[in-house]
Order: sequence, then C-alpha cells, then structure tokens
Amino acid sequence: MPALLFRCIFFSHFPRRRLSAAASQLEAIDLVALDSTSASQGFKDCDTVTGDLKQRSLAVLSLLKSERDPSRILTLCLSAALSPDHHLGRAALSVAVVSLSSSSDHPLSTRSLLNPLIHSDHHLPHAIALLGLAGLLDDALAAFRSSPSLRSLNALLYACILSNNHDLAGQFFRDFPVSYRINPNILSYNTVIKAFCGSSSSSTFYSYLDEMVRKKIKPNLTTFSIALAGFYREKRIDDVKKVLWLMKKHGRHAGLSIYNVRVRSLCKLQRLDDAMELLREMKAKGMNPNWVTYDHLILGQCCVGNLVEAKRLLKEMGRRGLVPQASCYFSLVHYLCKAGDFGSALEVCKESMERNWFPRFSTMKMLVDGLVGASQVEGAREIVDKVKGKFSRNAELWEKIKENLPV
Repeated sequence: MPALLFRCIFFSHFPRRRLSAAASQLEAIDLVALDSTSASQGFKDCDTVTGDLKQRSLAVLSLLKSERDPSRILTLCLSAALSPDHHLGRAALSVAVVSLSSSSDHPLSTRSLLNPLIHSDHHLPHAIALLGLAGLLDDALAAFRSSPSLRSLNALLYACILSNNHDLAGQFFRDFPVSYRINPNILSYNTVIKAFCGSSSSSTFYSYLDEMVRKKIKPNLTTFSIALAGFYREKRIDDVKKVLWLMKKHGRHAGLSIYNVRVRSLCKLQRLDDAMELLREMKAKGMNPNWVTYDHLILGQCCVGNLVEAKRLLKEMGRRGLVPQASCYFSLVHYLCKAGDFGSALEVCKESMERNWFPRFSTMKMLVDGLVGASQVEGAREIVDKVKGKFSRNAELWEKIKENLPV
C-alpha cells in the first residue's frame, strides 16, 4: 500500500466532507483494534450488511484491511452503501481504493466503485480525489470537466498530489480558472503550493504568495506551514527563516500547529537537538505541546537510536496527561525490541494494549521471541494470551507459538 505521509488539506475546509489522505486513514484504522471475525458477524458471504451507517462502515473497514479480492471489495462497499458524508465511510472508500489499486483490473473495478459518486454533484470532489489516489488522473480530469466548479478544481489539484503528478497541478491551476471562469480561493493556492513543495520546488511559494497579495487573498497558517515543511525537506534553512519573517509580516503568528510542523520536519532531518530546542522554546513561551509534538519527538529519537530519551518523553507525556497515538507506541516497541531492551518494550506494549492498541504481528513476534531469549517466559506468555484471543486471523499462529514456549 502506498504511504502518503501528509494530511489532506483540501477536504479540511469542508465540514462533513473531509477526505484524509490514504496514510492518515490507514493510520486511523490501526488506532481501533478490530476483530475481523466479530466484525463480519453482520455479513453472510458478503451478501447483506445490517446495522446503521456507522456500524456498517466500521465493519467494512475491518474486513477491507485484509481483503484483496476485487469482487469481494466491491460487494462489501456496495452492500454497506458507503457514503463520504461520514468520516468512517470516507476512510472505508479510501482503503477500498488503495486495495483495488493492487489488482490487475484495478481501473475497471475502481471506476465501478466510484461511479455513483462521480454522478453526484455533492460527492464529485470526493470521487475526483479518490481517482487521484487510485492513480487514475485522466479519469479525475474527465470528472472535473463533466462539472467544473471551484470545489471540483480544488479536488483535481489535490488529485494531482495523490497521483504524484505534482507538475500538472501547476498547469491546471494556471489554465482552468481562465478556461472555466473559476476564481481560485485560499484552498486552491494552498493546494498548488503543496504540489510544488512536494516536488522540490518550494521556492515557487514566493511567487504564489505575491499573487495572493495582488488578488487580496490573505494567506493563512496552512499556507506558511506548507512552505515551511517544503523548505525543511529541501534543507533550505535560510528560507525557513524568511517564511517565519513573512508570517509576521502578514499578521500570522506561530502557534502550536506551526511549531509541530517545524518539530516534525527537524525530526525527519534527524536534527533532534534543534527539535528539542523548539520544545524548550514552546514551554518558555507558555505554549503547551500536545500529543502530536511528543509523537514526532519520540519517533525522531527512536530513529536516531536515542531510546532513553524516547522513553523519557513518553513518561513526560503521561505526566502532562497526554496520550500518545497508537503508532507512537508501536514504533517505540519496535525500536526497543531491535535494541534488545525487551523489558522496556514489554512495559510499553502493555500500556498500548491497555488502550486496545496492538502492534502488528511481526513486532509482537519479535517481542515474544526476545522475552523468551531473555528468560522472561511469563511476560511472553502474557503477550501471547492477550493477542491470541484478540485477533482471530492469526489465532492459529499464536497457538503454535504458545505451544513452543518453554515450560
């Protein structure tokens, strides 16, 4: 599955119509421990789906996580009557599109899935974005042309990002507002700036910012956060400083969201000292870092092998009453196991499982094997017992692992 590691900036401006990017949706699914067996109780051979929309969407999400048969994916989605009007429906549709993309006939099956949305003016922007996610940009372009509007243009620009056709976003932004008499808004500019920043052309931000000023479109914090992330990615620190100055010039002051973008970017560059300095700066200004801040820092420390600091940050989160995201727990367990610190990994894993968040099979298996090797068999047995009864999909594998545990 593709890993699109950014959140959707397009749909965040449309309440009740948001569509997160694939990685965000798949990540959100991982936050909920879903049992395929219990979820499928409402299904019988995928013929009918009962229950309200939320229950149906949640059940489909669970089944789609492991389903690869295109015909069954389509049947599941159609039976559940998925709709992008609900966040679970949006998530399920995105997962379905990603799953279908790996099949040999994915263009045909994806079109069948999205056809009802394409023919709905209300859902058309979601269909365009999902076509981009499926890599069917020509279809997304055709869908836009069938009903050109500001909403569908913004969706098309975002589809260019999702399909890794960043340069086309600039072309469409330049040509279509003139051809179809559409006035771009702040969302249009933010999306096209994101496209250029995603293709190592972050300096284009300056010309678009000048154009926005000429057209009296006031840049918002999203505008500057996109530029900051782009310049950090390109390691252009002088431009980062310039963007921060431009923010002040345009009356936008760095709040928590801007600091989090900077912390995340520095962690990706493995500049952990600078990231930690930003954390201290936030605290000095009386700004409370949130779970996002700590998640970035913990993962960053894990990536550079500083697990002592990662564990300290996790404890600091707890003292502040903040709960890490599931992926933060999973990453920490994984890296602790790789470092051979199976005792700490067990503690973190237990804390994660108490929240009903279970790391993937390979991580849990590595933890169990490590605990056995460290003569902590009881800890290994406890892990196996909890996981074996939780997920039916790997129940037989866990049963065999349990049978082979030392007495």
